[in-house]
Amino acid sequence: MFKESTTRSFVKALVWRTIATLTTTLLVFIFTRRLDIAVTVGGIEGVAKIFLYFWHERVWDKLEFGREPVSAVNTRPDSLSSETITLENGVVPVADL
Repeated sequence: MFKESTTRSFVKALVWRTIATLTTTLLVFIFTRRLDIAVTVGGIEGVAKIFLYFWHERVWDKLEFGREPVSAVNTRPDSLSSETITLENGVVPVADL
């Protein structure tokens, strides 16, 4: 029902890369016992992969594979909040999923 924004994809990529880069840095340090090598490898890996992940997310957002349309008919009647869709001929409230 929602299309993911470019900003959301970027923030997701940044958060995931932070976690993954810290893991890589720690593993390199454990194996080499050299902080300089660990930080260098982690930095290069982090910068390269954040752009690869961002690109990957944007490509998948454009693909229709595995997606099914969600209609307002399938919304829960007990939803506590709602959103409004403005149409040319009026306003129609739609319950949030």
